[in-house]
Amino acid sequence: MSKQNTLVALAAMIVVQVCLLVGMVALAAKPLYTGQEVRVATLPIDPRSLFRGNYARLNYDFSSLPKNALAEHKRLRNGEPVYVALKAGDKGLYEYAGVTLEKPESGVFIRGRLQNRYNRQRVKYGIEAWFAPKQEALRLERELRDGAVAVLMIDSSGKAALKEIVTED
Repeated sequence: MSKQNTLVALAAMIVVQVCLLVGMVALAAKPLYTGQEVRVATLPIDPRSLFRGNYARLNYDFSSLPKNALAEHKRLRNGEPVYVALKAGDKGLYEYAGVTLEKPESGVFIRGRLQNRYNRQRVKYGIEAWFAPKQEALRLERELRDGAVAVLMIDSSGKAALKEIVTED
């Protein structure tokens, strides 16, 4: 292989890797630009991690499924994709309205992955952490104790992105 061919192959590999990275970032940000705004109540958990930085960990009432929500499905695997339907409730906040293994044809729904642990069915959506500078994360930790609203952007496939956290007045 000539030196010129080697350089062309190396440049092509670099371009492909850069395109993959840009594509990953674009897919992660897609709901922020194409999604529907949905506001949900949050429940605080633990605020900091030595390795991941300063953040507030969030939980939602629809993160834990009702006891027999998926009882008709016998062999659910850990990490199984599920679609949780949301409906507008009090104060314009969305709340749990049902769960299915198939993507709904219409309505507001969020896609997550089932986490079966200790006979509890929990769902992870990828919106469980809000990263912030240290002082903001500490302030947010205090304010989350009194309740807050997470503003989500959910696209047509159910993928969600956390847009902001608004503390209740």
